Amino acid sequence: MYPQKTEKIDLNTEYPCPCRRRGRLKPIVLTEALGCDRCQQIFVVDESRYAIEQLSTYHPYKQVWRWTGHQWSRAHAGLRTMYLPLSLLVIAIPSIWLILVLHSDTANLLPWIIFLLLLVLLPAVLVWLAYRR
Repeated sequence: MYPQKTEKIDLNTEYPCPCRRRGRLKPIVLTEALGCDRCQQIFVVDESRYAIEQLSTYHPYKQVWRWTGHQWSRAHAGLRTMYLPLSLLVIAIPSIWLILVLHSDTANLLPWIIFLLLLVLLPAVLVWLAYRR
């Protein structure tokens, strides 16, 4: 998917709510913020006026949207796109290490196998926690 061109946000214009609750974002007087008339969320316009950030959020990550002229597109966090490569790295390094341990003359392999299984499950749980809703 190619990134869509973002447009500057006009503080005197109404926009649809990015929370998808059919609300309308209306300018809040004397501030650089927009408020939804349906879900009562407040969104602050950033300094460049190309994105809005949700103020009162229940999510651990900052919620940021950009206006494309027709709809809001979520500005993704940088670390979230790195989960898959990091997970593969965390799986690959212990796997190679375990292969080297298996080819050596180590008698006690059970703790190493348990350690590897825990390291494989950890990234899977992190990815699941990151992408669930």
